[in-house]
Amino acid sequence: MNRLINEKSPYLRKAAHQKINWYPWCEEAFERAKAENKPVFLSSGAEWCHWCHVMAKESFEDPEVAEILNNNFICIKIDRDERPDIDRRYQMAVAAMGGGGGWPLCVFLTHDKTPFYGGTYFPVKEGFGRPGFKTLLNAIAELYKVKKDEIIKAGKEIAQALKQDAVIVKSDINPDLLDTGFKMIMDDADYENGGFGYAPKFPMSSAIDFLLGRYYLKKDERLGDFLKNTLYKMARGGIYDQLAGGFHRYSTDPYWIIPHFEKMLDDNIWLLKNYTDAYNIFNDVFFKDISIGIINFIRDELYDENGGFYANQGADVDVDDEGGYFTWSKEEFSNVIDKEELNVLSAYFLHDMGSLHHNPEKKVLFIKESKEEIAKKFGMTAGYVDELIERGKKKLVSERNKRQKPYVDTTIYTSLNGMAASIFLKVYQTFKLEILKECALKAIERILHDCEETGVLSHSSGIDAMLDDYINFIDALISAYEVTGNKRYIIKAEDIIKDCIDRLWDKDGGGFFDSENDIMGIRIKGIDDSPHPSANALAIVVLSKLSKILNNTSYNNYAEGLIKTFIARASSMGIHAGYFYSCLNAYFNMNEITIQNLAPDNLKERALSFFYPYKTIRYENEGEKIIFCINGVCHEPFQV
Repeated sequence: MNRLINEKSPYLRKAAHQKINWYPWCEEAFERAKAENKPVFLSSGAEWCHWCHVMAKESFEDPEVAEILNNNFICIKIDRDERPDIDRRYQMAVAAMGGGGGWPLCVFLTHDKTPFYGGTYFPVKEGFGRPGFKTLLNAIAELYKVKKDEIIKAGKEIAQALKQDAVIVKSDINPDLLDTGFKMIMDDADYENGGFGYAPKFPMSSAIDFLLGRYYLKKDERLGDFLKNTLYKMARGGIYDQLAGGFHRYSTDPYWIIPHFEKMLDDNIWLLKNYTDAYNIFNDVFFKDISIGIINFIRDELYDENGGFYANQGADVDVDDEGGYFTWSKEEFSNVIDKEELNVLSAYFLHDMGSLHHNPEKKVLFIKESKEEIAKKFGMTAGYVDELIERGKKKLVSERNKRQKPYVDTTIYTSLNGMAASIFLKVYQTFKLEILKECALKAIERILHDCEETGVLSHSSGIDAMLDDYINFIDALISAYEVTGNKRYIIKAEDIIKDCIDRLWDKDGGGFFDSENDIMGIRIKGIDDSPHPSANALAIVVLSKLSKILNNTSYNNYAEGLIKTFIARASSMGIHAGYFYSCLNAYFNMNEITIQNLAPDNLKERALSFFYPYKTIRYENEGEKIIFCINGVCHEPFQV
């Protein structure tokens, strides 16, 4: 019997029609595995994941595969967005076995949740250098029958190795790590194409955040050129939706041209911060335009008018037509726009390097030449080319909106809503768009309402909050206080950080655990960005701000405890600890802005709009001044 039909996750409900006897994650499944002396097959994936849907179509909907699974295994399916705590532990286990990482994740477990074999995507028949899934299932089923004791022993050895890897050595706070981290990140820099590494290529917004802050403080022009090139190349590439704004998850090539087409809230919200900060730092209106494009995408596709942000938009409508919604042929262009627009927009957007491998007529839109270069080519003014492009884009967007859109996962996750609300409020301070503040505060109120109804903070409906939820939502509450001056938000922030410390702080070793679960006997304290910023890193800034706003040094002690706990580990992680370096930069360079209650409104607005990459805003009931202090040194107050 398939037991997924009543699950809250849309990804799990979509698998409810499969003939596999799926369980959600529950003790009943493991008890049955023990009683029937069968191994457990765990499948972890997500609604936005293209290859998850490929494997579902090829294997999980295959009657022969279903029969093999039902006869020989107890089958469990999880949504990695709903249960990142479970997924994270088994990702670590599969990586330790040499099976790589990512989704779909396929793991074979004993009845006590111990993994003994795993991998990612398996084709139904041998291919891609991987065994066929049917062959693999039969082999593991047979192996479990004849060598169960050896399998259990091997699984326990893997679990023990993961526990040893989780041991952390503390170290003193040392600003030299900022230079070490910078060098390690830039060792991966692609100065020609922008970004880091070769392919697949992720934006790595956490590292960009650190580098933007470093450039602002040090004015290293070579770094500035690299950042501008990176941000330009990404925004002109196919990884950016050239028609409707927003970024796809990553590029499959080093040039940012052919993406994996899913569009994630966390990726887009942190790239929004990157581009807004770049606009403030470099005063380049192009970065503002991209910021507005990201805002429009989030508002149009990932925002609930009742308050709250959705998790993601999927990669495709049909698993056999990856990216079909977002891509165009020249014939499709010609059916929508007039001849003059066609000439210009084809030269601007349609290029052979954008051709899809499974349908070369369809192309990902990306920009090779500037509007000025296009104008020269056609003997037009740059202004007229711009007019044609904007006119044509409106027609193409209107036509694209008639297509069936990729699925949007409308789950409201506290962690993602905290991220989105906090950054919308930070971006509001630059662009003064009231809609940003309105959306952010409505999302915060929705989470607070749910929290007050149940009495506890949750990850999503029915799922306990994890560290990502606590820290990101506290960050949103602090941002709401900084923008509005409403003390209610900071009171709620303190209530929730106390609960977080009580539940998740490691009283022996320092740092926060990722959740209250200890699956496989492992409690994780991570500092790596995944790819959104590590919650333990963000907690450094959150606790530092609470210390300053509430004048409570105990919170600063926790912030310093986090740095000491993770600084040695971060020193060897390079780009994967990008946000830890950013938060260490904030620790040494925080600008504390005090807004006194009687200060004139125009001064308050100037203080709020003042850009500095690391700032805390606090309010005082008396006085009429604006006071700026950095590292305990205060400057001459602003007053009428």
